Amino acid sequence: MNQTALAAAGIYAAINSFILLWLATATGLVRRRHKVMIGDGGVDHLRRVMRGHANAIENVPAMLILLVIAAALGAPAVAIHALGAVFTLGRAIHAWHFIRETAPHWQRAVGFTLSAGTLAATALAVFGHAVVLL
Repeated sequence: MNQTALAAAGIYAAINSFILLWLATATGLVRRRHKVMIGDGGVDHLRRVMRGHANAIENVPAMLILLVIAAALGAPAVAIHALGAVFTLGRAIHAWHFIRETAPHWQRAVGFTLSAGTLAATALAVFGHAVVLL
């Protein structure tokens, strides 16, 4: 296995974990500010930050699994870095959009496009390489 590519995947696993912690902390702070411990309490900002956190939880694990599988299948470290960096940038922009009480729509659109685009590209690449090896 290419240890350099695996290490690159590890970098993006760590950075995306920090993004998840950032979202969890932001959710906790909004909860505390509005004294809502369970659910969203009808607070729009809390609903918003919770949705951003949930979206990250829905997308980050799949990408990290794909990056590790790509590394295991022999993807070069530069490919892991390119896919991981663009995905992570997208996740950071998307998180920033949802943490703020109000934010411009372009942040959500750009964050989604970068994240979904690299997730799809990585899934296709892993699928294609895996099928060839069968």
